[in-house]
Amino acid sequence: MIMENRGVIYQKSYAFAIRIVKAYKYLCQEKNEYVLSKQLLRSGTSIGANCSEARNAQSTLDFINKLSISLKEAEETKFWLNLLHDTDYIDNDVYNSIYEDCHELLKLLTSIIKSSKNNLK
Repeated sequence: MIMENRGVIYQKSYAFAIRIVKAYKYLCQEKNEYVLSKQLLRSGTSIGANCSEARNAQSTLDFINKLSISLKEAEETKFWLNLLHDTDYIDNDVYNSIYEDCHELLKLLTSIIKSSKNNLK
């Protein structure tokens, strides 16, 4: 199951990164918001970048470390999404959709990290 989840997390984090890039474009072009949206762009795309690095990890510990960084970035992304929503830069529909994807990534990352740690024992 862990090997299967490795491919799933990569695919989902890549698809999420695409959504984040599109949200960034929207925020810049339609809302003239550049500071918060840049933070969202950085953290939201970093999730997938670290998942990609984890695919070629040198060890299980390296794999766990890369996915742990992805987990932190997903938490940060959730923060920026909340802030953008609460300051009316993104509406409820956009927020709920992206937030749900972010939450799914958080759950999946947590599960893979826990399973990987259990396999070390």
